[in-house]
Amino acid sequence: MQQNSMQHVQQGLLDQDEMDKVLVLSDADRAALNAQASRGLLLALAAQGAMGLAAAVIAGVVGGAAAGWSALAGAGAYFIPNALFALRLVVSVRAGRANPFTFLSGELIKLFATALLLWMLSRVAQDTLVWPAALLGLILTLKGYLLLLMFRKLS
Repeated sequence: MQQNSMQHVQQGLLDQDEMDKVLVLSDADRAALNAQASRGLLLALAAQGAMGLAAAVIAGVVGGAAAGWSALAGAGAYFIPNALFALRLVVSVRAGRANPFTFLSGELIKLFATALLLWMLSRVAQDTLVWPAALLGLILTLKGYLLLLMFRKLS
């Protein structure tokens, strides 16, 4: 029966009752998926942090200390709210309370916090901020997942 159900799943021939039987997860399966999701979130954070630091080093070498600090500030404007959001998701997943509303509300708060931090950065450091470097830090941090994709292909 199980083999027959799997063949039907692959062919897309299951009705709702059969699909409910096939997609039942045990507690051990659910715990393994939650652990894998938590590891993935933390790896993404590490990759974004590495890309932000790389942007700061590149900007510092090319444009001087002010550019390096600006790139670090631009990276932090996205990394800090994103890290808080990811850690909240990890806690929700481990507690078994993760749901779409948690994700959507956290994503909206993260975006508003990033915009607020960038606005505050423009007001507080307007005389010393090097905008191209700050944008480099922001963009490389946003694209931190590319680092994961690159190393996943190699391994």
